[in-house]
Amino acid sequence: MNPNFEDIAERIRTLREITGYTTEEMAVATGVSVSEYEALEQTSNDYSFTFLYRCAEKFGVDIIELITGETPKLTGYTVVRANQGLRIKRNEQFEYYHLAATFKNKLAEPFKVIAPYRPEEHSRPIELHSHEGQEFDFILKGVLRFAYGTHMEDLYPGDSVYYDSSKGHGMIAMGGEECVFLAVVMKEPD
Repeated sequence: MNPNFEDIAERIRTLREITGYTTEEMAVATGVSVSEYEALEQTSNDYSFTFLYRCAEKFGVDIIELITGETPKLTGYTVVRANQGLRIKRNEQFEYYHLAATFKNKLAEPFKVIAPYRPEEHSRPIELHSHEGQEFDFILKGVLRFAYGTHMEDLYPGDSVYYDSSKGHGMIAMGGEECVFLAVVMKEPD
């Protein structure tokens, strides 16, 4: 699935209006300036995972509802076959496949993530992001350079990292090829 960004913008705007939050409150909740938030609410050609995750948390909805407009309905279990999952492709950024999109009341958001190799990223600092909760990343293919604050780790197939995702973290593919990894984002307990 390639998300329809106009629909996502409309859902975010509508949810903000329904919940009664101001654009200023949402800017604070999502970690962007008021003008950036207002622009994202009007229409964007791209949304970061962190922005969508923070919006969903603030609105008290599943992130899948923001992306698809559908409410997850399955309980008990859900199966996602190989090379399937809800595809969330960002412009030249990581490609995400949500591995439990149809399961409701998830305690975690599991993704298969494909990080493209981009040589230009190696000449500048890794961009750091943060979101509430904790995250577990398990490398399936390729090499991932993981930055956490000022710390840096190169992770190889079979390696994993578990961290407090409310602190600045970022990653890029290394070794001349894309990196594929499993990312499980765990929500803060209520």
